Amino acid sequence: MHDVAAQAIDKLTVVSQIFGTSPWIMLGVILLGFMGGTLSGFIGSGGAFLMTPGMMNLGVPGVMAVAANITHKFGKAMMGSKKHGELGHVDRKLGIYLLITACIGIRAAVVVNGYFFEKLGSAGSGLYVSAFFVITLSIIGYSLLKDALRSQREPGAGPSDKLLNLSRKFQFKPLIHFKIADVEVSFVVLLFVGLAIGYMAGTIGVGGFIGVPAMIYVFGVPTVVAAGTELFLAMFMGAWGAFNYGMQGYVDLRLVLLLYAGSLVGIYFGAVGTHLVKELYIRMVTAVLILLCVVSRALAIPEYLQQLNLLKMGEGSASMFEIGSKIFLFGSGIIATFLVLYWTFKAKAKEKKA
Repeated sequence: MHDVAAQAIDKLTVVSQIFGTSPWIMLGVILLGFMGGTLSGFIGSGGAFLMTPGMMNLGVPGVMAVAANITHKFGKAMMGSKKHGELGHVDRKLGIYLLITACIGIRAAVVVNGYFFEKLGSAGSGLYVSAFFVITLSIIGYSLLKDALRSQREPGAGPSDKLLNLSRKFQFKPLIHFKIADVEVSFVVLLFVGLAIGYMAGTIGVGGFIGVPAMIYVFGVPTVVAAGTELFLAMFMGAWGAFNYGMQGYVDLRLVLLLYAGSLVGIYFGAVGTHLVKELYIRMVTAVLILLCVVSRALAIPEYLQQLNLLKMGEGSASMFEIGSKIFLFGSGIIATFLVLYWTFKAKAKEKKA
């Protein structure tokens, strides 16, 4: 136990050194929290696709950025789940079934993330998280953008049913019926999807971007029930992830509290905007922002490769990649947040005049 405590203290000095070198980084983390909270309330996601890479751009090791974000997500998910539960949008039975393997996925992700940090240092952790982020979020961002553009061409079109029709051909018994979601799903498929959600949440702090689409496109769950059930699931995954990362010494509560300082303000404005802005705008902003965050992480990869002596670059090139990564991440986040606030206040002003 003493060794674990000593290791935890040693890891926490990393953040102390970052704050000591540049106190303005604390303001940067609060700004990330505000942007992530605003977008979270607006698009119904945790905003981790912005906050995790944003902290990494500020110098926080990948594993600690994920740990701070998943711990931060726990509190927000608990509040959101309570509200959705009151509205009858949470299928707790479905959430519990998904949680069975989601916890295994999170534990596996913590072990793998920790391995890269311990063996290859901050650069190794950053490279692994960035590569995983680029691969998975590229697919998700492209799919969301494609679906949003289809809705623009075909007004009133619902979610694509291609995956749902395909999944029904592979419904292995036993089948579990979920009353609130009003669907029947194969137990085997539930376990597989839960594992994928957990591993993704534990690796980059983003679980809802697999969980919500999987429930909608693969299970056929109504959108509002999928969002509510994901928050219920995220509450337990966040607690389990925070516990596992905390036991390894990767959770720095200073980062978590700074994120809350911004996100608790931002989430209010975002939530108001959800009821006032067209759904198509919400989906378009989400898709474009995710793809811009992917570009930001892709630009950060050469620097990690250089630190691991896997790539040689001049100082000018390395600096260009670093600046480009920050511009894409913070620039896209600030613009998206500004658009959300602008649309919200504009719609609110029209509502008052009416």
